[in-house]
Amino acid sequence: MTVLLKVFTLLGGLAFFLYGMNVMSGGLGKLAGGSLERSLKTMTKNRFAGMALGAVITIAIQSSSAMTVMLVGLVNSGIMQLGQTIGVIMGSNIGTTLTPWILSLSGVNGTGWIQLLKPENFSPIIAFIGVVLIMMCKKPRKRDIGKIMVGFAVLMYGMTLMGSSVSGLENSKAFTSILTAFENPLLGVLVGAVVTGVIQSSAASVGILQTLAATGQISYGVAIPIIMGQNIGTCVTALISSIGVNKNARKVAVVHITFNLIGTVVCLCLFYGLHAIFHFAFVATPINAVGISAVHTIFNVFTTALLCPFTKQLERFANFVIRPSKKEETYAFLDERLLGTPSIAVGEASDMTVKMATLARTTILSAINICQRYDQKVADEILKHEDELDLYEDKLGTFLVKLSSRSLSIADSRKVSNMLHTIGDFERLGDHAVNLRKTAEEIHDKHIVFSEDAAAELQNLTNALTEILELTIDAFREHNLEMARHVEPLEQVIDCLISAAKSTHVERLQSGKCTIQNGFVLNDLLTNYERVSDHCSNIAVSLIETSAGSFDTHEYLTEVKEGGSKDYTDLYHAYTKKYALQ
Repeated sequence: MTVLLKVFTLLGGLAFFLYGMNVMSGGLGKLAGGSLERSLKTMTKNRFAGMALGAVITIAIQSSSAMTVMLVGLVNSGIMQLGQTIGVIMGSNIGTTLTPWILSLSGVNGTGWIQLLKPENFSPIIAFIGVVLIMMCKKPRKRDIGKIMVGFAVLMYGMTLMGSSVSGLENSKAFTSILTAFENPLLGVLVGAVVTGVIQSSAASVGILQTLAATGQISYGVAIPIIMGQNIGTCVTALISSIGVNKNARKVAVVHITFNLIGTVVCLCLFYGLHAIFHFAFVATPINAVGISAVHTIFNVFTTALLCPFTKQLERFANFVIRPSKKEETYAFLDERLLGTPSIAVGEASDMTVKMATLARTTILSAINICQRYDQKVADEILKHEDELDLYEDKLGTFLVKLSSRSLSIADSRKVSNMLHTIGDFERLGDHAVNLRKTAEEIHDKHIVFSEDAAAELQNLTNALTEILELTIDAFREHNLEMARHVEPLEQVIDCLISAAKSTHVERLQSGKCTIQNGFVLNDLLTNYERVSDHCSNIAVSLIETSAGSFDTHEYLTEVKEGGSKDYTDLYHAYTKKYALQ
């Protein structure tokens, strides 16, 4: 019965450890926000910068496995190339060594203030402060910090439980005999790999080994192969995630496991070769938590230093293992593996939405241009672009809905909300481009020519519509709220221009200067122009509503509805003057 209770305690401690790490990594990821995604774009071009980035991100999300899964998703989406990920993978292996060092503090000995360095002594204080921050603070950032602190305390409580579950094993002959079997290096590597693969966390696996080492029955000779095996076991998650992805993404998992296999083989051969010559005395001595952390760090740093000059060779080997197919490689629109790291997912979704916005602007401007000078090739491209915009809306909308259910920082949550609100407007811009294309085709086929006055009005209106499109897309792309503020006053001016154009058309019709046929075509143009400007207004207002700008959002939206602000009025009059609105 006592043995059964100890097993339950060990499993319960492991559960607390994994849950605490999950909570802590989630909070760290939210705090990091979009900075992780921005760093990926700028630092992975350089091998050493990529290594530093890999270490930092792994520390932030507390999982080298999650880091590799994220890289698989980025390559599968075509966002990163295989060569860019190799340095990040190497750095990730170094970043994962931090957790064991924190866990090793539990072995600190001493009296007085030194005892406060032991995690089991200071973690209750951290837990209390964390709970206070979660319950008392209104700012999301402080509450996230509170969650990180509580997660760390739960993690350390799990370590304490695991430690208590193995107390007394030092006197167990059965336990001693099992450890004797692990003196076979190959068996040690296998056990380390299997345990880590099953629980899918090298940090938890190392934590278990540190707990067992507290019995004093685990020697360096037993621990070293197990630690090396743990680094192989951490590749299991990446291998599983590579199922169902394109060949380039599968190569990421190949690089990851090749890196750790080569490191293990070289280090085992080097260590036991030197041991055979010099007969290291420490091999038979008991290892402690600090020793385990040191071996874990030395292994990962040495392996990285060894293979760092051979990143090109690792890439070639991955290309050799997974041969390119004759068919063109297809990429996932936005790989759902990215959802595992929401801050990265938000950044990539934002980049994809900007591409959609840019495509919408190009499509509309092309449609406006062929109304003046028809080009069949451009007309065909408009239909193709409209299909692409439909695909963007479908795929992006699905991804963003799933992303919105994840734990996001307040800033990331606002970005997702803004994207969900605006992708429909971008898609509708494509629909209006198709309508304008149809009108342009009618003008071309029927050789319709507008009067000089009508042509001048249309050109003035086209200039205003081009400006509002540029303003809107640039404001969205740069997240520029001051620029977005200009959109609504300009939209009101365009409405007035359209109203004036319709009135003067009626006058020309009555005086016989215009035909009914021209009137129908002109009305189609004006209707689509008006709706395009309306969608621009929707996009700008949504950007402002979902942002914490430097000016009062509520005040601005009141200005839009009531037109009572001097700033708003000044902008309106400036555009009125610019486009000669009488």
